[in-house]
Amino acid sequence: MDFDEHRPRLRAVAYRMLGSLAEADDAVQETWLRFDRTDTRDVENLGAWLTTVIGRVCLNMLRDRRETPEIHIPDPIVTTTPEDEAELVDSVGLALLVVLDTLAPAERLAFVLHDMFAVPFDEIAPVIDKSPAATRQLASRARRRVQGHAPVPDPDPAVQRKAVDAFFTATREGDFEALLTLLDPDVVLRSDGGTARPGLTQLLQGAHTVASQAVTFGSLAPHVRPVLVNGLPGVVVQPDDRPISVMAFTVSGDRIVAIDVLADPDRLPTVTANAQP
Repeated sequence: MDFDEHRPRLRAVAYRMLGSLAEADDAVQETWLRFDRTDTRDVENLGAWLTTVIGRVCLNMLRDRRETPEIHIPDPIVTTTPEDEAELVDSVGLALLVVLDTLAPAERLAFVLHDMFAVPFDEIAPVIDKSPAATRQLASRARRRVQGHAPVPDPDPAVQRKAVDAFFTATREGDFEALLTLLDPDVVLRSDGGTARPGLTQLLQGAHTVASQAVTFGSLAPHVRPVLVNGLPGVVVQPDDRPISVMAFTVSGDRIVAIDVLADPDRLPTVTANAQP
């Protein structure tokens, strides 16, 4: 069976593990090199073998990383139609990736491979040099953290888009009270400006604080362009020919519970390349 048949799944594993599109491609390439150097004729399940290989590659990459900044938005996948990204992202929202970034490398591997790709614990265990029982405990610990901190999006895309559109209508009109009705009382806004725009890196919490920030930047509201961000309704803010931010919204029920903003000019051209008008 050809390696390319497994490439979409491998890239999906790597993206969930690393939260970086470039690093995910690097991990897939390294996995191909290991595949090319190995006699796999006796491998009964090549897909499972490749999944554990890329898991080990990603684990090493995570362990070699410098410490992740306190506020870091993983690379969003920005598209205009669901079909553009279905094989890569499925329903993995940006808010979930933010939480995955807080996990220890072994926890992340155990959770991603088992809970997202149904890899048995006895196949994951050798990758992290743990027993299957210890690997199960790592995944369980990661699962509790994810369930406690990653909001679950509303299953209806129309409900999500309606809330996002209403948010920008209220922002454009400076309607503070309308914003308060749209935002969950405990809403969280994370913004990552990268090294080029550190002043835009911030964490805001609470409806009043986030609404006040939205009103402050109301002049940008007419320049938003609806897109999908990791399969969920979001926008690209583009007042001229270059985008200045990507905004991802997590809507639960009829309230916005999380807003994740990538404003890093070093990463924006790459992540918005597939969604240019």
